[in-house]
Amino acid sequence: MLRTGIDLIEIERIRAVIARYGDRFERRVYTKGEITYCAGRATSLAARFAAKEAVSKLLGVGIQHLDGVDWREIEVVSGENGDPALKLYGKAWQRARELGLDEIALSFSHTHEHAIALVVAQSST
Repeated sequence: MLRTGIDLIEIERIRAVIARYGDRFERRVYTKGEITYCAGRATSLAARFAAKEAVSKLLGVGIQHLDGVDWREIEVVSGENGDPALKLYGKAWQRARELGLDEIALSFSHTHEHAIALVVAQSST
């Protein structure tokens, strides 16, 4: 079975949250590697936020809800060729195994106003 997840976010929402909560928001949502890579760039942070939301939809779970996953259990990294890739940890990794997902493909993009992320995976179950 093919599984998908998609999310679209307004970059201004991320800018506003960063302005209000600063490092506290970033540490709650992003891994150290993501924070370092994005260096405060709202467009990059928004694309990763959308990716995390898209993965939660693909997995069929909420983020930080009962039986959900933590934001930092979904990490966007650079693949071998520089393309975005995903690393899952904890409950996110466990849920992917339950669904029979071996690999999840990620693509994201952004304009000045919006960031979008799409994830696709093949399930063996």
